[in-house]
Amino acid sequence: MEFKEEKTGSTDKEDVVNYNGVKAMPFIIGNETFEKLGTMGTVSNLIVYLTTMFNMKSITATTVINVFTGTVNAVPLIGAFISDSYLGRYKTLAIASICSLMGMIVLTLTAGISKLHPPSCAANEMGKCVGATGGQLAFLFCGLGFLVLGAGGIRPCNLAFGADQFNPNTESGKRGINSFFNWYYCTYTFGMMISTTFIVYVQSNVSWTIGLAIPACLMFLSCALFFFGTKLYVIVKPEGSAIVSVVQVLVAAAKKQKLNQPDNPALSLFSHMPTNSVNSKLPYTNQFRWLDKSAIITSEDQINSDGSAANPWRLCSIQQVEEAKCVLRVIPIWASGILYYVPVVQQNTYAVLQALQTDRRLGDSGFEVPAASIIVFSMLTLTIFIPIYDRMLVPFLRKLTGKEGGITILQRMGIGIIFSIVTMIVSGLVEERRRHLALTGSAQGVSPRGAISSMSALWLIPQLALAGLTEALNSVGQTEFYYKQFPENMRSIAGSFFYLGLAGSFYLSSILVSIVHHVTAGSSGRDWLAEDLNKGRLDLFYYMIAVLGTLNFGYFLVFSKWYRYKGKHTNTTEVMDGWEEV
Repeated sequence: MEFKEEKTGSTDKEDVVNYNGVKAMPFIIGNETFEKLGTMGTVSNLIVYLTTMFNMKSITATTVINVFTGTVNAVPLIGAFISDSYLGRYKTLAIASICSLMGMIVLTLTAGISKLHPPSCAANEMGKCVGATGGQLAFLFCGLGFLVLGAGGIRPCNLAFGADQFNPNTESGKRGINSFFNWYYCTYTFGMMISTTFIVYVQSNVSWTIGLAIPACLMFLSCALFFFGTKLYVIVKPEGSAIVSVVQVLVAAAKKQKLNQPDNPALSLFSHMPTNSVNSKLPYTNQFRWLDKSAIITSEDQINSDGSAANPWRLCSIQQVEEAKCVLRVIPIWASGILYYVPVVQQNTYAVLQALQTDRRLGDSGFEVPAASIIVFSMLTLTIFIPIYDRMLVPFLRKLTGKEGGITILQRMGIGIIFSIVTMIVSGLVEERRRHLALTGSAQGVSPRGAISSMSALWLIPQLALAGLTEALNSVGQTEFYYKQFPENMRSIAGSFFYLGLAGSFYLSSILVSIVHHVTAGSSGRDWLAEDLNKGRLDLFYYMIAVLGTLNFGYFLVFSKWYRYKGKHTNTTEVMDGWEEV
């Protein structure tokens, strides 16, 4: 698929915008790929680093990781607010990339300089472990803090910044944006796949100093690529606090709640539109009509000479109201993504534990696949499927449906939820087989967790492949959905929504594990999630998540049918349209 360079804007030479989408992509995608190569492997192997190099107890290291991971997934919302309100996406990405580089350098120094980490347990007499000093921990946490700052700016902005390089008002620009979302996620996953295999291997088996220095060098290349492409970028200036605008609508509507709804809101409400706004003008919609009251002009409201409201906390324009409606409409769809991702979380945890109690030998070579590396099949499936989807399925579906993306974004997300349900069902069936072979005397040996089943670990590939497919459909669909459905001046905030959903999925998964563990162990004395999987019933846990996923799919269907895409007029008939409009 080819995209031409385009120009748009007024006839004034200074206002013309040159869109260099294709030319700018190598720098933006390269920046993203090297950033993930540099950071993801280190983060995924951080618990090993803390327990081996800093002699932390496992529970302490786990607490540090949980706090770090939770913060990394939450802070993008703050970064998005700063980007959209003050700095803009380019400056935010520039600062965040440097912070990530600094974080990687600091972590490398903690491994390379002996005074920055405690001596190894084996080096002490009688193998006693000495904990890290306050100074050593402070230096370590400084590095982690830089990584948090980097994630806070990069995660919400890189996707929106890449899409900014295409003209959304032309057909080729729209196709460029669609392809960018697919290729972005493909390279993102490729970076994670290499990082969690090669870099993790070097860190664990060769040298922590070398294993951390390689990601630091890759992060330097990421920064270099980003800055080399500066002259090609379309740099959108921040317009002000978009979140404050939404809050103003809510406050003004609350103040005027006793007023009657206008008979013809599209014509009678306050309709001021700033001339320099980057947001597209939105048509009136009749959802959330109680917000319309914030745009009713009363005797107490005053108008400035430029047509704007003197007190925006009492009077908002109908454009602001419609932008607030866009945000509120997205939230129920976003909520469905929290439960959708729980099956994928299980592949990163319990699938690894399943692999530990299966036969991981490859043929007669004697080589045994590391249990943690089994999840690579999920990443590999996603990496292979996205180019196929983008280059083959989308053009084919486009001919059938006439839709630019082949199918709508919500349809793509819904299919992804279905695959997540199937993932759990297949996972349950595979676990039943693994456990049956382990308990019927087909064990190859004994591990710390129990008997190792004679079932090959390759039987886990179907569930991992399905998990990769569901990510390719729903996760990619979510990122595109948030980008397109939020107002243009909130696209960095839109980018942070996906990560907030991931954080919710991890927290929800932890809650489910805790509840199931306590309920099953306390009621029947047979813990579904026992340390030894052969003594538990992990398959029933998988089936339970499948049932929850089915309920979530029903919830998703209801709100998808109710949802109206940004920029579409709505009336009572349209709100009742069926799935074909979704």
